[in-house]
Amino acid sequence: MKVAVVGAGLIGQAWAIVFARGGCEVGLWDGDPQASARALRLIAELAGLLQDKGLLDDAAGAMARIRRETALEQALADAAYVQENLPERLEVKQEIFARMDALAAPGTVLASSSSSIAASRFTGGLAGRARCLVAHPVNPPYLVPVVELCGAPWTSPQALDDAQRLMAGIGQKPVRVRREIEGFILNRLQGALLREAFRLVEGGYVDAEDLDATVKDGLGLRWSFMGPFETIDLNAPAGIRDYCRRYGGLFESIARDQMDAGPWSEALVDTLEAQRRRLLPADGLEARRLWRDARLMELALHKRRLARDA
Repeated sequence: MKVAVVGAGLIGQAWAIVFARGGCEVGLWDGDPQASARALRLIAELAGLLQDKGLLDDAAGAMARIRRETALEQALADAAYVQENLPERLEVKQEIFARMDALAAPGTVLASSSSSIAASRFTGGLAGRARCLVAHPVNPPYLVPVVELCGAPWTSPQALDDAQRLMAGIGQKPVRVRREIEGFILNRLQGALLREAFRLVEGGYVDAEDLDATVKDGLGLRWSFMGPFETIDLNAPAGIRDYCRRYGGLFESIARDQMDAGPWSEALVDTLEAQRRRLLPADGLEARRLWRDARLMELALHKRRLARDA
């Protein structure tokens, strides 16, 4: 199966690895030829690293399945699926989807990596709008497998089914978002946790370091292999209904205290910046990001082993 990756930035590079690792032929295109040439070098380095870590069996074979295309028409030719990764601006999405809809075969699914712009905002006037959707990855998708699939009101069930089959077939974890909503699912959950985390620091209840410890050494340990509904289903003797009966009143009371939709204040951001920079100076950010990615690789391997043994 051939897949086209449109846009060769960080997300496009990551998707190229995901598709090629999954056995797809990949046509990689970017409007800047130098960017796509540079992307191939970076993808090769990344493929080698993933192979060294045991997360890619054959880096050379994967790279052989990625072809740099100099024209969008070439990238889309014979592609069954397209993953667009251009900048998060509405006019950019509208222009590229109009071009892709005019060039791609009628059965080709056209998906965007957009993390905030709903498909209905850039596909409404297209003749082939029924085959358009959002496939929002978590960065980097070669380590974090969830992909949110969200169609516009006019997206066909067939297009969504095709995208879901493809993502599952290459080892990703497709999540169907049943109706369009700002931020989709992952960012809304992340946003809810972030708003409360900021509020707790602003109120003087906890500092940034201990808030992070509460998540990474508390909630996060369970959340790395269970979602919140399974968590509470197992946290009461008789399951989720029993949990809601026991603790529903507590969370209702907490929610009334959380009704705040204002912006984060500059004073609060200054406080968090100062606390984080004491823990990690600015010149250590890049090294810590590399540390993060190495830990994600180890976690991905561990979860892969657990899945095999289940």
